[in-house]
Amino acid sequence: MEHKKNINVSRPIKDFFGKLINALLSIIINALDWIMDPIQRKIGMKRMAYVFLVPNMLIFGVFVLFPMLVNIYYAFTGGTNLFPQDRPFVGLDNFKVLFTCENFLDPNTCQEDLFWRAVYNTINFVVFQVVGIVLFSLVTALILNRKIVARGFFRSVYFYPVLLSPVVVGLIWKWILQRDGILNALIIGLGGERINFLLNSNWATFWVIFISIWANMGFFTLILLAGLQSIPPDLYEAGSMDGTNDWQSFRHITLPLLMPTMLVVLVLSLIRAVQVFDQVFVLTGGGPGSATLYMVQYIYNKGFSDQIHIFGLAAAASVIMAAVLMVFTLLQLYLSRKSDAV
Repeated sequence: MEHKKNINVSRPIKDFFGKLINALLSIIINALDWIMDPIQRKIGMKRMAYVFLVPNMLIFGVFVLFPMLVNIYYAFTGGTNLFPQDRPFVGLDNFKVLFTCENFLDPNTCQEDLFWRAVYNTINFVVFQVVGIVLFSLVTALILNRKIVARGFFRSVYFYPVLLSPVVVGLIWKWILQRDGILNALIIGLGGERINFLLNSNWATFWVIFISIWANMGFFTLILLAGLQSIPPDLYEAGSMDGTNDWQSFRHITLPLLMPTMLVVLVLSLIRAVQVFDQVFVLTGGGPGSATLYMVQYIYNKGFSDQIHIFGLAAAASVIMAAVLMVFTLLQLYLSRKSDAV
């Protein structure tokens, strides 16, 4: 009886809120119709799409395009003044400083040695991180695509690190890896010696790459999992009838049909790897020395963190980085169109 009474009381409340929401939506729709109807009559139905695009383009122009143009202008100016009108035009001098080297393979011979250390560190990071992410994400997606126990739980667990802020990820792992952290406590408990993970260049590089893979692979696993689920099961059934084993099915069915998705994962992970900053900055600060100094942190240091803010040099480095990312983006578009044509 008491349960029925609660149902009878809650139903009028739900009906009230339902009517209230419908009334509010009706007011909003009528207001929009009152605004849009005269515009539609004046410019016609075909041009109404531009009305909806204009606000987005304004936001894009103010917060993306305008800062990008200002940054390009700064790349051709010198001095330490912040405002553009106070900065002298120096042409390509900032780029000359970055590319003045006796031997490009030896950063010590370069005028701006930290720039080239950051370049080589970034290349090293990109190679190992991208290969690791693609392989681990592919293996994880293949496992999670099978009918295993608690499959939904494992999908959620692998995706969970993606929901965390890179700063939070960096702080968590810093507490684990520091001299008196959890990992060292475990090593000492097992009879080993304390390891300064964040003060040794090789260990620091390894952990930066490992943590980046751990934090990002859930996102790419989800993309690959969607690609795997789009493959028709009939193809595998036909293959099994022809006597193909698991490896042959993977090589001749899964991999070719998954290749467009793999290409997306490859390019997205590559772009994200080149842009790495906040997670590494919190974890190591670019150290020890310059062992984990990457391109974005170099730009940040030159423009904002160093005692003397060399905005022109930072802007020039960012223009070079943007050009590299543009090449990767165009390469992805070319390869995706080529795969679609095939």
